[in-house]
Amino acid sequence: MKALVITRFGGPEVLEVQNAPDAHAGPEQVVVKVEAGGLNFADLLTARGGYPGTPKPPLIAGREFAGVDTRTGRRVMGYSQWAAFAETTPAYPALLWPVPESWSAEQAAAFPVNFFTAYFAYWKAGLVERRGGARVLIHAVAGGVGTAAVEIGKILGIEMYGTSSSDEKLARVRELGLQHGINYKQKDYVEAIKDLTRGEGVDAVFEMLGGEHVARSVRCLRDFGRVIVYGAATGEPAILDPRILYAKGASVHGLWLSYLSQNHSIMDAAWKQLSEWLAADKLAPVIGKVFPLTEARTAYTLMQEGKNYGKIVLKIS
Repeated sequence: MKALVITRFGGPEVLEVQNAPDAHAGPEQVVVKVEAGGLNFADLLTARGGYPGTPKPPLIAGREFAGVDTRTGRRVMGYSQWAAFAETTPAYPALLWPVPESWSAEQAAAFPVNFFTAYFAYWKAGLVERRGGARVLIHAVAGGVGTAAVEIGKILGIEMYGTSSSDEKLARVRELGLQHGINYKQKDYVEAIKDLTRGEGVDAVFEMLGGEHVARSVRCLRDFGRVIVYGAATGEPAILDPRILYAKGASVHGLWLSYLSQNHSIMDAAWKQLSEWLAADKLAPVIGKVFPLTEARTAYTLMQEGKNYGKIVLKIS
C-alpha cells in the first residue's frame, strides 16, 4: 500500500510517499480502507519528534482519517496516534464514528480532532451546560479547531472573540458566527479584549500558542475565568507565574485529546452531544485546502507557515 512515511525527524522535507506493508488489525482492532486524512498541528510536531510518545522513525504519519471499515463496509471517520495517512490503517472501534450520509470523505476526515477538541475546550471551561451570557476568546480562530469552536459557540449562545493575522480570514469566520475579530498584527489582543468588554474580560480563553501567550491570555480573563491550553504552536513552553492567577481567582487547564481519547465514557458523552448537533445540521467542517498524498510536503509547509484557513486535508485514495 501507499503510505506517507516520516523517514527521520525534521520538517516537511522528511516526508516521503513509500510502499508499505498492508495494515493488519491488532487485538480488538479493525482495518479501515482510508480515503482521506485530516492534517493537524500535532502532525507537524510528530514529524519533528516533538510529540510525546512518538516512536522512532521510520513511521507512518497521520492521526485522523475517513474511509470504510473493511469488516462492516460502513463509512467511518476516526482518530489514532499515527499511521492514518496510508491506504489502510488499523483502528479501535471505540474511536470510529459514522459519517453523515451527505458528507464526502474529505469532510469526514476534517471532523474528529477539530470538533472533539473544541467541544472539550467548552466542557473544560464549564460552558457546555451554561447557555448564553458567556464570553470566550479563541486564538487562531481561522484554523481547524478555531472554526469548529465558533460553530459550537454559536450553538451554545457564546459571545466570541477571535484572533487571526488576517482581516480576510476574520471576515470569513464572522460568516460562521464570530462576533468580534481581532487582527493581532494590528492591535494587541489583550488591549483589544479590554476595550471590547469595557474592561471586564472574558470567561475563557482557548489557547494553543504557548510561550508568553498563556500569561497574556490570563490577563484577558474576568473573575474566575479559565484559560484552556491545548497546544503550543509557537514551539515555546508556557511562561506563567501562577501569582497572576490570584487576583481574579483565575485558573489554567490543560487539554490533550491523545489522553482523553483513552477514556471511553468521556468520549462517548462528547460524541452523544456532537452527533445530536450533526443530526440537526448545525456542524460542518471548514476545509481550506485538499492536497493529494503526493503533495503532503506542500500541505505540511502551508500549516507550518500558518497560512491555512480552516482544515487542510490529504486525499489518500
